[in-house]
Amino acid sequence: MKIEDRSGAAASKAAASTLDSQERFDSIRGRIGLGLGPLAFGLMLLTAVGLEWEQRALAAVLCLMIVWWVTEAIPLAATALLGIVLCVFVGVGDEDTVFGAFGNDTIFTFLGGFVIARSMTVHGLDRRIALRVLSVGGVVRSPVRTVIAFGGIACVISAFVSNTATVAMLFPIGIGIVRAVSSISTGQGGQDLRFSRWSTALMLVIAYGASIGGLLTPIGAPHQLIGRDLVEEQTGETINFVEWVLLFAPIVLVMFGALCLVLLRLNRPEVRELTGAEEYVAGRRAELGGFSRGEANTCLAFAFAVVGWTLPGFASLLLGDDHGAVTWMHEHLTEGVAAIAAATLLFLLPLAGTGDAARRAPTLTWDEAVRIDWGVILLFGAGTVMGSLSSETGLAETMGTSLADRLGVSSLVSITILAAVAGLLISETTSNTASAGIVVPIVVPIAVAMDVNPLIPGLVATAAAGYGFMLPVSTPPNAIVYGSGMVPMTRMIRSGFVFDLIGVTILVAGVLAMAPLVGL
Repeated sequence: MKIEDRSGAAASKAAASTLDSQERFDSIRGRIGLGLGPLAFGLMLLTAVGLEWEQRALAAVLCLMIVWWVTEAIPLAATALLGIVLCVFVGVGDEDTVFGAFGNDTIFTFLGGFVIARSMTVHGLDRRIALRVLSVGGVVRSPVRTVIAFGGIACVISAFVSNTATVAMLFPIGIGIVRAVSSISTGQGGQDLRFSRWSTALMLVIAYGASIGGLLTPIGAPHQLIGRDLVEEQTGETINFVEWVLLFAPIVLVMFGALCLVLLRLNRPEVRELTGAEEYVAGRRAELGGFSRGEANTCLAFAFAVVGWTLPGFASLLLGDDHGAVTWMHEHLTEGVAAIAAATLLFLLPLAGTGDAARRAPTLTWDEAVRIDWGVILLFGAGTVMGSLSSETGLAETMGTSLADRLGVSSLVSITILAAVAGLLISETTSNTASAGIVVPIVVPIAVAMDVNPLIPGLVATAAAGYGFMLPVSTPPNAIVYGSGMVPMTRMIRSGFVFDLIGVTILVAGVLAMAPLVGL
């Protein structure tokens, strides 16, 4: 047992050393990017003399933003703010056009969705759902079933709650189970499971499951709303909530099956039974107590939002797009309206009936509500601005034609593959939100220039922007589970690389196959 303790300590030190190395790398990358950004801005202004001024200035701003987004020289949201201010300053667009993007309906979808997710976290509804699933008979006794269960929970919850919040909620539950069964194992003279292949698979399935599950709905991840909005703006076509789910649900299902096979194959569990896991889950459920009024109110608000998001889509399928009721709903019951209305319910529904002031408190206070991720909203606004200005100035068409000629892509399949690979590669080194803002405005013009349906490559680029699986820096979920010390860098790179290849293949084939069936 002393040998196992020493090996565990050595693994912890190795993980800490790797994290320090990652921090040093990020610091160096940021300092380099801080100088490269303005340099790229100046070079574009000086060398792109063949473009009109508005196109050249916008291209220069985009170069600066992309360099700083990829290198994270300053916070991503700060780069977004600087970019939209520069667009006004250098004359790409006036202030009404540029700042008007923040009145976009999707901004309010973000706000409402984030507030509802915050309420789930405050009242522990997401944690209760996770523990309830894990308490189903026999699930956590088997290491294989435990990995699959955690991945499934991450997939489902992240379809409506941000990937990062989902992982932050599941992560301590997973850590607790690992520690509980490891303590019993070492006490009986067995292996320390904290640094086993099984614990690695468990941590990775939480992170990867949340990333692929977010694809199930458009609100599942911020970069998807950003990408969808950019696609709709540049193509003139709309993708409603129901159409999105119908398109990606089969893809997510197949991808989840592939994820479990890959992780369990590459990180085969050392044991056949997890002694003590059921007792741990039962103890955590007991701590939650009974179903609270806050949880019930949050369920009600969430159900209200889902009905508002899906009703126009179902009505279109049943009645047709030209029906008067359907037209009214598309105009007046938008996703943003539904999200804000549902979020407002949380400030109206009390935690208890009559009584003193404390018992009449709302389900969610404003102090809790404002703790949402405002940086994502700023990123979205900047992405919308850049997409609109690229189209209005003609830069998108110029860039699309030029890139298509240089890359030699001309068919729908080749452009879709290019979109997936570009989204994936960029997402490995920068945030998913920034990746969508970089890739989609490039891919869609290429498709338009080649006279193919731009909707499909645009959607694939949007989805692929969330598919960084190889490195801790690729996504916040990756970084969270890597910080546990249970995921060696080599295993994350190996598992992530294999799943990158399989995931992109499933994504491209799935969207090409499903889009015509959904009517896109």
